[in-house]
Amino acid sequence: MTIVQMGNSARLAAAPLGDGGTPTTTWLDAGLHLPELDLGQCPEMVVVGAHPDDETLGLGATAALLAEAGIRVQIVSASDGGAAHPNQSLLQRFELERIRRSELRSAAGVLGLNAPICLGLPDGQIAEHEDRLADLLTEVLATKPVGTWCAATWRGDGHPDHEAVGRAAAAAAEHTGAVLMEYPVWMWHWALPGDAAVPWDRAYAAPLTRSAIERKNEAAQTFGSQFVPPAPGAGPVLPPFVLSRLLAVGEVLFR
Repeated sequence: MTIVQMGNSARLAAAPLGDGGTPTTTWLDAGLHLPELDLGQCPEMVVVGAHPDDETLGLGATAALLAEAGIRVQIVSASDGGAAHPNQSLLQRFELERIRRSELRSAAGVLGLNAPICLGLPDGQIAEHEDRLADLLTEVLATKPVGTWCAATWRGDGHPDHEAVGRAAAAAAEHTGAVLMEYPVWMWHWALPGDAAVPWDRAYAAPLTRSAIERKNEAAQTFGSQFVPPAPGAGPVLPPFVLSRLLAVGEVLFR
């Protein structure tokens, strides 16, 4: 069993948000020098996230570039993100899910994409529904052109939901012949340049433009439920440094 198959949840758990994780400067100073991904080879893309905002944080600029070039990009969100705020009542969770679905639609519009597909699997428990998710993604990919790219959260990203989505997408891509791509979100928080837990040998950098990165930032701002404190004196679900780091390091896909 490889490191990626085992997952990296222990690594993420050992790097709590409050500690800030790997500094942005560490990544920028490392000069990864990854080969550039040829987006011209993409006939169509399905971007799969575990929660509303994963697709924007991990691959928003790439999605915007493809859409600008006239290539269809379809967002699929496995869950509605209702477990982002702990200790909520069932009614509060339903309301948060409604808000996050609305935020996702707004983000998709900013990125120039069509309405997202929301599958409604339970946030925090996607691994328990992995086979169902693989079946649903297979149905989506079966309607797409041959060679469609299926970009999903990386199977080694550290968050259990992200890793489950990656595994389900890998199974769906194998069944349909889609080209599997995986994008990290939390890797940038817990990993280090040259980290043995990261498959750098199959990593590619997306050729982003300043305008695409700005579009990504604008789309990310629509997720107020994650970046704005829910109540006075409380901190946001995602501290500001999470987005600033992701904007600075660019976007990477494992192929």
